[in-house]
This record gives sequence, C-alpha cells and structure tokens, in this order.
Amino acid sequence: MTPYTSRSLVCDTARPDARIRLVCFPHAGGSASFYRGWGQSLTKVEVHAVQYPGRADRLGEEPPNDLVRLAADIADALEPLADLPLAFFGHSLGAPVALETARALQHRDLHIEHLFASGSRDAPLPALSGPEEDPDQLLVDLVRMGGTDAEMATDPIFQEMVMPYLIADGRMFHDYAMAPEPLLSCPVTTIVGEQDGDMDLRPWSALSKAPLQEASFPGNHFYLIDNPPYALLEETLFAS
Repeated sequence: MTPYTSRSLVCDTARPDARIRLVCFPHAGGSASFYRGWGQSLTKVEVHAVQYPGRADRLGEEPPNDLVRLAADIADALEPLADLPLAFFGHSLGAPVALETARALQHRDLHIEHLFASGSRDAPLPALSGPEEDPDQLLVDLVRMGGTDAEMATDPIFQEMVMPYLIADGRMFHDYAMAPEPLLSCPVTTIVGEQDGDMDLRPWSALSKAPLQEASFPGNHFYLIDNPPYALLEETLFAS
C-alpha cells in the first residue's frame, strides 16, 4: 500500500505493518530532510516528516508567519493518517509547532499518543524578546549550535536559499504567544543535549494532563545529529 502523502508531509520509508506513525517537526530553518534516515532506523513506526512552506519542494510558497495557523494546516494534512495512532517529535521550533498541532487535532477529537519535545525543557516561559534578524549573526549562531557546518554556512547559494525562511521562522516563533490551554491529553517527554545553552523553555509539566518525562543526551542543541534518540522513542512508544 502506498503511504498517504501531501505537500506538508514526507515519508521516505513506508511501513504497512507499523502500529503507530511518528510525525517529526523540524527546527527553525529546517526542512523534512533533517529527518532523512529516521524511517529506516525506526523499524517499528512509520515516520512522516513535516515540510514547512517556503523550503525544499515548497520553496515557491511564502514561509509561515503564524505558528498556530501553521499547526492547523499540518493538522489538516494529518487527519487522513489518523487511522493509526500518531505520536509527535518536534525539535526546537518544532516542539511548539507539535504542541499546537496536537491541540488542533484534539479539537477534532483526534488525540495523539505521545509528544516528544526535543531541544526544549520544562521551565517557565522566558521574557519576550525580539527575533535576531542579522543574517551574519544568524549563521554564526546556527554553526555554533551545530545546525550546519561552517563551510556550508559560507556558501552564497546556501545563504540565498536558506536565509529567507530562517529569518521568517525566527519572526514566527517570537510572535507566537502560547496559550496555557487547552491541555494535552497525552504524555510529554522532553529531550535536551547536556551542553545545550539554547534550548526552548516551556512549562511542559503544566501543558498536559498526563505525566512528564525528562531525558538528556550528550551534545549541544543539535545533539540528535550525532545521537538520534531512536531507542528512547521506541522504548517509550512500545513500553506497554
């Protein structure tokens, strides 16, 4: 059976016998290709990576500017996949996008099994600040956090392609005012790199009716490039 796809979702490895689908949400400036290979490594689930507008094969579209609206659009794309249980994995910006997508599905009486908030930890929301929009500083920060290598960051073609949606994602994130409700019905697991000084801060323990679990891995904000949390994901999703 050919898996359902849409312009919002990429599935590299179909698993007709999977009992659950894992939906992966990229970071700011990221695309579905960040999760390339996850579908081959996670043999018990079918992985679908979200493709935000304005990048990769959606380069001709305007980047998103409203996080809640983006989440509602992703929820539209996910409804046909709800014939199997869904779990969400969101990294950095992807964590609040996953949160709002889960809320949007709950509003339609579709509840996810688990939300993994990567590059984010349980903490009070920080004070609001404006987005960093200086292209040179954004690239410096991206390299420092491990999101791309220094040589690629100096490539003019890379800069021309990536900078518009990296800046747009930053604006969208900083314009996002998270409502405290509705509460999630699913458990949440936060995952951070042990040396991460750039993690998203969000009161996850107050955002769900179910228990919170916290995990950490060696590395910085992009710990998952070298240490993908495959074992943790499968152990958590198939614990019972």
